[in-house]
Amino acid sequence: MRDSRGASAWRSDKGMPETGDELLSAVSLPAAVVFESPLTHNLAWMQAFAEAHEARLAPHGKTTMTPALFHRQLAAGAWGITLATAPQCRAAFAHGVRRLLMANQLVGEANMAIIAELLEAGADITCVVDSTENVAQLGRYFGTRELRLKVLIELGVPGGRCGCRDHDEVMALGELVDSDPALVLAGLEGYEGVVHGPDPEAAVHDYAWRLVEAAQALDHDGLIELREPLITASGSTWYDLIAQVFREAHLGPHFVPVLRPGCYVVHDHGLYREAQRGVLGRRPELERGLEPALEVFAQVQSLPEPGLAIVAMGRRDVGGDRPPEPLRRYREGGSPQRPLSVAGWEVVKLMDQHAFLRLPREEEGDDGEPVIRNGVRIGDIIAFGVSHPCLTFDKWRQVLLVDDRLRVVATMPTLF
Repeated sequence: MRDSRGASAWRSDKGMPETGDELLSAVSLPAAVVFESPLTHNLAWMQAFAEAHEARLAPHGKTTMTPALFHRQLAAGAWGITLATAPQCRAAFAHGVRRLLMANQLVGEANMAIIAELLEAGADITCVVDSTENVAQLGRYFGTRELRLKVLIELGVPGGRCGCRDHDEVMALGELVDSDPALVLAGLEGYEGVVHGPDPEAAVHDYAWRLVEAAQALDHDGLIELREPLITASGSTWYDLIAQVFREAHLGPHFVPVLRPGCYVVHDHGLYREAQRGVLGRRPELERGLEPALEVFAQVQSLPEPGLAIVAMGRRDVGGDRPPEPLRRYREGGSPQRPLSVAGWEVVKLMDQHAFLRLPREEEGDDGEPVIRNGVRIGDIIAFGVSHPCLTFDKWRQVLLVDDRLRVVATMPTLF
């Protein structure tokens, strides 16, 4: 049997991996693996960052959709969990998450019914609006259900994704929400990841101040009904700029600034590693930074020709916006304390369930032909770093939490 969309993660003789199982000998591969030590560090690091900036943390749960990680984030001090869709909210609530920030427009009566049922069950939910039509639809539906729905107005950017395009649209929509008895204006929402330009840092900084100004204007006009209104933005790339502006704005004790990065929890070896270099470059006083915690372990299954290894891992097992990065190699059943070199190894192609791994040619033999001296064997286990963890987590129905000795600490189901 298989336990991801095309990826094996448990053994047919015993079922799911058990606590204490050795990753290098007792677990069917490929497997998505989260390391306990960097995970613990990342949870504490981002929570401390938010608190130092007088902000709350509502991590975006779509990154992992893993209840065990949601609860680790909440236990570390997170204010709530952000989700993208009504079914995601339902799944998180079913696993004990009570405060849900749906950073997206709620459209379609089937989705509205999900949110209404969650409200009736006691969930604390806030969603996003950016149009008069959406406000009218929500007002009719939740009015009929005799419920009140908290909403945030989204401020977008021209050419971007969703959101009101300017300040005047925000204010007009605020008056419309204020007039609808089924809706409660809870504040303002934005997403700086859609801000681009020749100087993206300056553009994000300016956008953050536009958010502040719009939130203050809504509050000044008495349109925000919530006693502690929210102002929220921040993905996993520019969170430092958003947090800095929110703190510098002196929004007052009743405003609740909420940051929503999601990928920080496991970080990565690609996109967000680069983004973190930018954060630490802008904020050199920050110590250590985030650490990659997510890897995919897979085995060499074929050595069909010199300089090429085929690994039993593909697009169904790992995100492909960038090629996975070979990090370490082990002998099957070998010691986790004695990794072998993968220097110069490179993934050059991904198929559904195969990775083409190019091996370096080190020197010429007596006949002038290149000689491969990498010592790779069929069955060798390679740990790969990934880029953009969202696109790897969604391949798996469970991920394995392991310690530094590559022993399984827990099996963590996902909700994709």
